[in-house]
Amino acid sequence: MSIKNRFKNFFALDEEEYEYTEERVYEEEESYPASEQQAPRREGKQNVVSLQSVQKSSKVVLCEPRAYSEAQDIADQLKNRRAIVVNLQRIQHDQAKRIVDFLSGTVYAIGGDIQKIGLNIFLCTPDNVDVSGTISELAIEDEPQRW
Repeated sequence: MSIKNRFKNFFALDEEEYEYTEERVYEEEESYPASEQQAPRREGKQNVVSLQSVQKSSKVVLCEPRAYSEAQDIADQLKNRRAIVVNLQRIQHDQAKRIVDFLSGTVYAIGGDIQKIGLNIFLCTPDNVDVSGTISELAIEDEPQRW
């Protein structure tokens, strides 16, 4: 056998005749309800992860407003899906009441929650934050209750 023939045999360059047969596979159609016929079946596990549940990190913002005008900044933090602890101890009572009313409306609009966690301290949370547990109020005789 010459080198030329070996080369042809090695790379299958010979002009040998090969018979190719085409096989067709027919699958029987089973009768499924209409909803199953439209969507193809997939075997195995399907891993579906909601992108909303994947966050880099959750933040809690601490705010101590000195004027009612700061309520909008607090509401913007809520709209950005951050939990906020609002300390209203250093503001006048009427201004503090207006801030709580404003934040209550904001929390309602975004589907969140507002809870009193201390004397003039409130926790405002958006809908992606769950708060569990309760804090009982203690009656302090020295300082009058403002709320």
